[in-house]
Amino acid sequence: MLIATWNVNSVRMRLPRVIDWLATRRPDVLCMQETKVVDGDFPREPFEALGYRLEVFGQKTYNGVATASRHPMTDVVRGLPGEGPEDAKRVLEVTTGGIRVVNVYVPNGQEVGSEVFAAKLDWLRRLRGRLDAAFSPSEPLVLLGDMNVAPEDRDVYDPVRLAGTIHCSEPEREALRDVMAFGLRDAVRLFNDGPGLYSWWDYRAAMFRRNLGLRIDLLLVTEPLVARCRLSEVDKAARAGEKPSDHAPVFAEFA
Repeated sequence: MLIATWNVNSVRMRLPRVIDWLATRRPDVLCMQETKVVDGDFPREPFEALGYRLEVFGQKTYNGVATASRHPMTDVVRGLPGEGPEDAKRVLEVTTGGIRVVNVYVPNGQEVGSEVFAAKLDWLRRLRGRLDAAFSPSEPLVLLGDMNVAPEDRDVYDPVRLAGTIHCSEPEREALRDVMAFGLRDAVRLFNDGPGLYSWWDYRAAMFRRNLGLRIDLLLVTEPLVARCRLSEVDKAARAGEKPSDHAPVFAEFA
């Protein structure tokens, strides 16, 4: 079973690229973030033509998450507990292929020390609370998406210059470690320990061509899926070409 995550940075703008990637890679599940479209306007037909079912949770212009699966999806939950219609659309849970899949788009935080940054840390605390209240680390669960946190210095192209800045600050990393302490492992790091592996590159200053990026898109799994994981990679090639998302897909295969 192949499960992938991809911040598509507008599903309508990137639709040909996303559909081409699905047709080529044929993942069982693709979790998308930053879809930037209300549910009624989501472009369902091209996904359905490839045999994918869809669950969506979006809003106009900003945020939004969607999950496409080749298998039935059940027990769909949208948002974190306590959120209302006015809150950003950032979490979509489904069960598919016998795995609980939690698709998240963590807030950016904008600037370390700001009110928005404090809200990001609180959001991650509430995400951990949802895991504790609803799930067990002994069940097959994957938490994946754009975490907007680079977990370690090896996930940053210049950890000295970027130390303490947004995505790389210790409070963010500590909040992510607390989420992972639920009982989650980083699937990509099961197979690749080295630096220079990124999933996001700024559009400016030829950052992608120079491989000056951050690894902020993660696929985190409980121990039952660690035992079943056969590979996990960043598909850097999907970031190349005309009008790409600034993120690359990350995927893992499970027996």
